[in-house]
Amino acid sequence: MSEGVASTAGQDKLAQDFVQFAVDCGVLRFGEFKTKAGRLSPYFFNAGLFDDGAKLGRLAEFYAQRVIESGIEFDMIFGPAYKGIPLGAALAVELARRGRNVPFAYNRKEAKDHGEGGTLVGAPLKGRVLIVDDVMSAGTAARESIAIIEAAGATPHAVVIALDRQEMATENGQDVPYSAVQYVRQRLGLQVGAIAKLADLLLYLEAHSSTGQAADHQRVLAYRQRYGVNEG
Repeated sequence: MSEGVASTAGQDKLAQDFVQFAVDCGVLRFGEFKTKAGRLSPYFFNAGLFDDGAKLGRLAEFYAQRVIESGIEFDMIFGPAYKGIPLGAALAVELARRGRNVPFAYNRKEAKDHGEGGTLVGAPLKGRVLIVDDVMSAGTAARESIAIIEAAGATPHAVVIALDRQEMATENGQDVPYSAVQYVRQRLGLQVGAIAKLADLLLYLEAHSSTGQAADHQRVLAYRQRYGVNEG
């Protein structure tokens, strides 16, 4: 069960701006959606709908600002297939625009047996690697990225995602009392940054309750109370 919303998030302007942006783009929607864990979620975040140049460019600005504000140190960016590829590339472009040019690499799901071959594309993996993805559901993608990075002799150092759902992960079909983000932080030893969290979404819905989103706020709050993790 979660603690109160006010104790989990302050008025983070970057997070609030991002939630508004995701809603405006149709990336963040409200209703009833089945998650990979089989839960009926009152909201759905589909980063695949950041689907044109303007949206992706604005998204990259949010990622870059969060990375900079977090103070995460890294030497290069890794975008795991598939959604992490455009996200990592967009972040690399935005950081270069801001004066920091860092190498970028990504992986293929299947090894290429011609040309340069292999599963890795882009800059050689080395140093401290920042993994870029959209959300983290069970930590499976993070573990796969860590294995790829370590096999190349580099150091998986941190992960940055768009939205931290702040809900219990599942193992073997059972709920566990920690989130995927907490698992990656505490058990895999990586720093994790998120542009926004579920607590930020709740603050957004509360602030917009007079514009017809009061029912959405109540449904998301009930979901958080049922599946949320204690981050105290």
